[in-house]
Amino acid sequence: MALVGLGVTGGIGAYKAVEVARLLQKRGHDVRAVMTRSARRFVGPLTFEAITRAPVITSQFTPGLNADIEHIALASEMQLLVVAPATANVLGKFANGIADDFLTALYLATRAPVLVAPAMNTNMWEHPAVQANIRRLVERGVRFVDPGDGYLACGWVGKGRLAEPDAIAAAADALLQRPASLSSTRVLITAGPTLEDIDAVRFIGNRSSGRMGFALAHEAAARGAHVTLVCGPTSVEPPAVADIVRVRSASDMHAAVLGHADGADVIIMAAAVADYTPAGGATDGKIEKGSALTLTLERTPDILADLGRRRGDGRKPVLIGFAAQVGDAVGPARRKLAAKHVDLIVANDVSAPDAGFDVATNRVTLVSHTAADDLPLMSKADVAGAILDRAERLLAESAAVRPAPAHRS
Repeated sequence: MALVGLGVTGGIGAYKAVEVARLLQKRGHDVRAVMTRSARRFVGPLTFEAITRAPVITSQFTPGLNADIEHIALASEMQLLVVAPATANVLGKFANGIADDFLTALYLATRAPVLVAPAMNTNMWEHPAVQANIRRLVERGVRFVDPGDGYLACGWVGKGRLAEPDAIAAAADALLQRPASLSSTRVLITAGPTLEDIDAVRFIGNRSSGRMGFALAHEAAARGAHVTLVCGPTSVEPPAVADIVRVRSASDMHAAVLGHADGADVIIMAAAVADYTPAGGATDGKIEKGSALTLTLERTPDILADLGRRRGDGRKPVLIGFAAQVGDAVGPARRKLAAKHVDLIVANDVSAPDAGFDVATNRVTLVSHTAADDLPLMSKADVAGAILDRAERLLAESAAVRPAPAHRS
């Protein structure tokens, strides 16, 4: 049995949340309802109290609640926060860190998984601001049960109606039942770009946002792993993991990764590490503008190749790299797989508008020594799940291959 916080916000679909609460209880979970002021215009708190057999939280200023700082207590104790329905308003507050009522404060305070079921008018759902907020939440690891198509309360026909309670309860139960398959496992992940300084104000960089590496870190932590995340400069907020090491340059990342590699069971190099850096390092001060500027570049350390050499013929750590290409990515991935002595290369064409750098989705091919498996376009969170599924298989294979015990006469 798990403790589930059920957030209910102000939409006509609020009445379906009563059935969500009932279905979660039927699956053996304890439900604590949290209602916003607008939600209470559609459904009364007594309805949820009768279903859950527990007081309904309607305000962070209710007498008696403040003594225990109730949103912190519930945030610490619950295993999942479900918000159904989630209005455009609450999605915006979640995405931008606004905590002006109990539910939004609870969201910021909890480290439990969060499952959101949006419901709103079709035009609101499709508005760029709402979609931007959804992308930001997905990047932070929030899971969604997408709204359905059909007749809406406003009389329109389109996407925006709250998903059916069965679908929401099933998604919640799946998150709660997910085994800690990587418990006692140490996973090292790199993310984001590296920036190679030219002088005090200029640098060479790339468009990597860190989203893919962050999705991997979040998923690994959710599976119970001890995650060390080495990340370059990003504008995207990293997930909450055991250790975060921030670096700037390729040489910084090389030192950080090799310094943390000992004891790692899995290393995933998702960062877009610069291949070249100004020879001799950055110029002191600022280079004054002239008619032309010539830069001499030198190769940066190849972190993945160095990890492969360090491992040698051993089976651990499992090594996974990325091959970001323009056009065909599988051919270069196969060459990188062999040259760098790693177990898996995640290949993708970064020129595609819906995949690669700085977007919430990706389309990749998992290239191993025996196959190349194409994955369809999916969220980076789902890509992370597929990569870690493969990592678990590789871990199991490495554990199965053990040296024969020495013979004693």
